[in-house]
Amino acid sequence: MKGTLSLSPLLIFLLFSLVQGLNPKCDTQDHGSTLQVFHVFSPCSPFRPSKALSWAESVLQLQAKDQARLQFLASMVAGRSIVPIASGRQIIQSPTYIVRAKIGTPPQTLLMAMDTSNDAAWIPCTACDGCTSTLFAPEKSTTFKNVSCGSSVCNQVPNPSCGTSACTFNLTYGGSTIAANVVQDTVTLATDPVPGYTFGCVAKTTGSSAPPQGLLGLGRGPLSLLSQTQNLYQSTFSYCLPSFKSLNFSGSLRLGPIAQPKRIKFTPLLKNPRRSSLYYVNLVAIRVGRRIVDIPPAALAFNPTTGAGTIFDSGTVFTRLVTPAYVAVRDEFRRRVGANLTVTSLGGFDTCYSVPIVAPTITFLFSGMNVTLPQDNILIHSSAGSTTCFAMAAAPDNVNSVLNVIANMQQQNHRLLYDVPNSRLGVARELCT
Repeated sequence: MKGTLSLSPLLIFLLFSLVQGLNPKCDTQDHGSTLQVFHVFSPCSPFRPSKALSWAESVLQLQAKDQARLQFLASMVAGRSIVPIASGRQIIQSPTYIVRAKIGTPPQTLLMAMDTSNDAAWIPCTACDGCTSTLFAPEKSTTFKNVSCGSSVCNQVPNPSCGTSACTFNLTYGGSTIAANVVQDTVTLATDPVPGYTFGCVAKTTGSSAPPQGLLGLGRGPLSLLSQTQNLYQSTFSYCLPSFKSLNFSGSLRLGPIAQPKRIKFTPLLKNPRRSSLYYVNLVAIRVGRRIVDIPPAALAFNPTTGAGTIFDSGTVFTRLVTPAYVAVRDEFRRRVGANLTVTSLGGFDTCYSVPIVAPTITFLFSGMNVTLPQDNILIHSSAGSTTCFAMAAAPDNVNSVLNVIANMQQQNHRLLYDVPNSRLGVARELCT
């Protein structure tokens, strides 16, 4: 209102302090249970400094206390950081899910693929041979440093090598090979900077399977995001993957135990020392419609020696089941859709139709938890819409032939909660497309 005198909170405090100083008489009567409130710098306050502070000193002390309070609030926020997720198919033409990560000081932004079955992070760097996308420039970061061969983390990367003074490693990712230097720099997800994060600075790559702007490992090993941020996020995270057709960052990666879903059912996580990065669970049966299909127990059994069992994986696109399990599910699916319909194949899918179909639900029965998939998680359609396929396949005939993989197509629009300290994984339906 025009003509009204407006006083700032600081001015009100100073006037209040001045009045208190001019009138130092305090009420010392016993008021029983009545709560008495004093300003900390009031003459009546029991917390008043023994030595009188000047005006400037009192303001500086207040500012210092505010800074401590802001740091405390920041630590609370760090326990519930939320990182947006998008489908890489639409943005970087990669069949992965991506998050924005800021690397270095000042920060450089890259779109890194999140992968729950890998530990070490790696990004393409300046002068990389074979890299085709956005590159990280280490020379522009004031916090970047190489990891020496004598460092303990050098032994934690896959296939480490020390041909020179710097630590390097090599790995295979799908059909790609990657050679990288082991380095450290500040990595920021959401608003939480993690100084000295260890990752690979890619110097050379071949093939086209590797995510073009790097990978963020969410596995259970020593160099994963969980291990390197254990004090910050307590080895707990969840995510909701949007549809692979989504054009924006509508999914979310929630880091830390705070603000995770409460109404969610869990299944125990199993440990395999030979494949310690993977999130194994106990899949006990599969239901198609209302019928539990007949699957040999050995096809679902967890076996640490052979690597057999079932995992959840954010990097695989379509669910793969070991051959006896897949054949049983596929045959019942075909029967429920209609035995008189013509079945064709398309690429790696062997159950496709050129007419509209109504698909039965498919339910994965885990120990303590059932996950029922709607049609959007079961069917994939050709771009022209003329062909519809059952979006699962048999496990490949290689080292993973004994492994059932619940992949990202079947995880879309679900919240998956990885609670590693309590060794459990939860799943709940959540639309995030």
